[in-house]
Amino acid sequence: MTDSTGSASSSASAARGLKASLQGLMATMMAIFQTRLSLLTTELEEEKQRLLATMAWGAVSILLGCFALASFAMLVAVLFWDTHRLLALGVMALLFLALSVAACWQVRRLSQASAGMLAATLAELEADRQALSPRGEP
Repeated sequence: MTDSTGSASSSASAARGLKASLQGLMATMMAIFQTRLSLLTTELEEEKQRLLATMAWGAVSILLGCFALASFAMLVAVLFWDTHRLLALGVMALLFLALSVAACWQVRRLSQASAGMLAATLAELEADRQALSPRGEP
């Protein structure tokens, strides 16, 4: 009888050990998930702040640039009003068009050269996946 009592006791002990191990594993997985979620929210907040600052400074830049270009165009038109006013206005229009095309090209180049949003979070998730996968699998 002591054998069956010892066997039952060891089975119960093994079950408690398995349950404790599973609970520990779940706690660890939740901690990893919480850390990754925290990293994700931090990156999103940083990206939002960067985007808002870029938009604000871009708007200020566009507004002041428009004032400067309009003032410059008026200055050139007034300087050449008596002699070559149409030529001066045409040259100014072509210059503004060329600058606009250059600015559009720069915006396109910058948007294509983006490093990618949430790069750190994705790198950490990839490292987690590789750490949890069996050694033979990619």
